[in-house]
Amino acid sequence: MNQLDKNYTARDADYYMHQIPVQILEKLNAEDKEDLKSVIHTAIPRSSPKLIDLRFAIDLIFARYFVVLMIGKDMRKQQRQYQVNGIAKVANVITAILLIIAMSLLVSAVTILILYLIKSALGIDLFPGHITNVLFKK
Repeated sequence: MNQLDKNYTARDADYYMHQIPVQILEKLNAEDKEDLKSVIHTAIPRSSPKLIDLRFAIDLIFARYFVVLMIGKDMRKQQRQYQVNGIAKVANVITAILLIIAMSLLVSAVTILILYLIKSALGIDLFPGHITNVLFKK
């Protein structure tokens, strides 16, 4: 198996041109081959950089699920078949805001928990003389 067969993102127009049977390529002149190569090059999707690219799998006893969250600029050429407006547009904005708030709260909670566990493991007492120190006689 060719290395390019394994790596989908490394495929280019030349790769796909080599997939066309030789009998068909022999019937084409140089200009037709270049035109075909140009069309293939245009059709190959190119990924854009993502601000957030989070991918992980969740293994449960009965099934395996994957979660993908990507946030980045939409570079697709194809437009929606319909214009989003009215309540759907408002719902999209509200959902995006709630998602950002939820992710921020999750990151903050995990960070605070990790810092608290490190503080506790090191035996650091931030509030000497606090009521919990008196009650539990530390």
